Formats: sequence, structure tokens, C-alpha cells
Amino acid sequence: MKLTLLTANLQTKLSFLNKAITTKNQLPILLNILIETKQNSIKLSATDLEIGIEIICPANIEEEGKTTVPARLFTELISSLTDDSVTMESKDSKLSVSTKRTKSTFQTVASDEFPRLYESKGDKLAVLSGKNIKEEFSSVVFSASQESTRPALSGILLRKEDLGFLLVATDGYRLSLRHYKVTQSTSNNASFIIPARVFRELIAMKEKDEDIVMFVSKEQNQVIFEHGDTLLVGRLIEAEFPNFEKIIPSDFSVSVSFEREELLRAVKICSVFAKDSANIIKLSLTKDHIIVSSGSSSIGENTVEVDAQLKGEENDIAFNARYLLDVLGNITEKELIFDMIGPLNPGVFKIKDDESFLHLIMPIRVQA
Repeated sequence: MKLTLLTANLQTKLSFLNKAITTKNQLPILLNILIETKQNSIKLSATDLEIGIEIICPANIEEEGKTTVPARLFTELISSLTDDSVTMESKDSKLSVSTKRTKSTFQTVASDEFPRLYESKGDKLAVLSGKNIKEEFSSVVFSASQESTRPALSGILLRKEDLGFLLVATDGYRLSLRHYKVTQSTSNNASFIIPARVFRELIAMKEKDEDIVMFVSKEQNQVIFEHGDTLLVGRLIEAEFPNFEKIIPSDFSVSVSFEREELLRAVKICSVFAKDSANIIKLSLTKDHIIVSSGSSSIGENTVEVDAQLKGEENDIAFNARYLLDVLGNITEKELIFDMIGPLNPGVFKIKDDESFLHLIMPIRVQA
């Protein structure tokens, strides 16, 4: 194998490709990147068996071939190069990487030891609009569990609807729900659980407003997102997602509207004192304000008033400060609505005049 390509292109591709490299896996080959020639380009692949990434990079191919190189060292070297182009040549279990002023040699491992990322892309399920995917997916992904003890909670439920998908994530203490419209979709009424990590990498992969094509392979139990010259491969979670519909209240006795950034600032201020009181922040809903407060007997207390419009009776409710910061920081809309029934019932955040999203948080019981 012998090829030449632009250094800057390779540097950009490798920064994302390394998200699929992990030192935790016991298979040494997974610490390597697979490099293959493909017409007038090279294909770079990496996987940790949970996710896989495949990237195409334009190149001038003199000799075809494929090999694998240590991911960490290869990436560190390429990121340090300053010459415009780089030449790679493999021979006798070694890969030489050279520019006008540098030459390096890597020991390689045979490419046939590297696992295939996928057998086929599977069925085309939908085309996702690239313009709003970061904002809409970010409003759901943060609610997924970071623990792996309950696999279903570490994923995002994706349920096919007439105009797109229903996305749901929960860690047992909070829940995000979003009706997401797509530009094209099949009539397949399928339902899958996709690891939240796949969505996080999808958001990171999203650099341009190009559409993203989504494929699902039931035979391989995989989902694939194709964005230009990049493929993101994820393994579907085989588990039963909790019956989330039954915990979402259908009626509320209190509803208050407010500006998101105002409440976000208030919660940030009060979270300083909340650290010494089990991270609890209290919301007191009054006629014209939401009074945000926190405190502890050993440190002190603080309150912040946020302008608001209340419908219903005045009431109080308390939440974990981190949960409030997460929801207020992961949505971008200006005006929100908070609905509740009582201090011991879940509180629900919604976007004003938009029924496509809701976020539910379980309250914390506090002494009066």
C-alpha cells in the first residue's frame, strides 16, 4: 500500500475516529486503526465493539492495500505534523509515514484480525435533517442513565411515528421526551433502544447541515448513521424499555411560564449553597414570581426571584439542583412552562407553544 493525502484532512478525521478507541477492551487489535485503500481515497475504521466509526478521506493511491496501526501513537504523530501532505507506505509488517521533513515507521498488525464493523447497512429507516439535530437530540440524551446495571435506561427509546420518531430517555429520576420530525421515512412502525453514547457521538459528528441517513439491520442488531463520508455504527440494546407513559401526569393544578435563561441563572446561584444541603433547590411558585432558594444550617441560605406568570394556586416543590441545571442548559428555547400537581408529584417542564417536548423530574421531599 502506498498513498499520499493532505495532512489537514487526515488530522480532522482522526480526531473523531478516536472516539471509538478504548483501552478497556481486552482485544489488542481494537487499539489499532484499520487503514484501507478505496478507489481515490482511504477508509479509516475504529471500533470498541460497542460503537464503530468509518471515515473516508480523499487520497492519491499509488498501490492498493490495507493494514492496521496503533491508534494512539498514529494519531499523536499525525496531529504533530505541519507539512501540507503526508505519504504512507506499508511493507513487511511496517508502515512508514513521511513528509518533506519527517519520516516515522510503525509496526503493524495484519488487517484480517480487525473485526468488520458491519456486514451491510441494513434497511434505510429515515433521513434526518442536519439543521436541528444537535438541539433536538441534546434535549433528550442527557436524561439517559450513565450506569450499565439497567441496560435499557442507558439507551434512548426510538419509536417510529407517522411524521418521524418519538425519542425517550430516562434514568429513573427524570425523563425527556421529544417528538422528532424527519425529512424522509419509511412506513415501518419499528421501535428500538439505541445506546445514548451513539447519540452523543452523532451530535459530535454533526459539523455541517448535511442530512444524515439512518439504517437499521435487525439481523446484525445494529443501527448506522451515515453523514457524508462518515459512518457511525452502534449496537442496539436488547432490553425492555420501562412503561414511561404511566408516570407522565395528564392533568395539572399549577402552571407557570417564565424565561429559561432567567431561571437557569437563578438555579446556578442557588446551587452554590445547595452543595451543603443534599443539592436540594426549592421552587416557590407565587403569583408573579418563581422564588428559587437553597441553604443549610451550617453555611447560610440565598433566594433569587424570577419573573413568572402563574395559573392556579401558589405552591412549592424541591428538586435536585443538577437535574434543574441539566434540563435548563440542554434546551435552547426562550420561554418555558412548568406544570405541577403538588410537592410530592413529578414536575414537568415544557416549551411554550410547542407540544413536541417535555421533561419530567421526580421531586425531593423536604420538611416545611
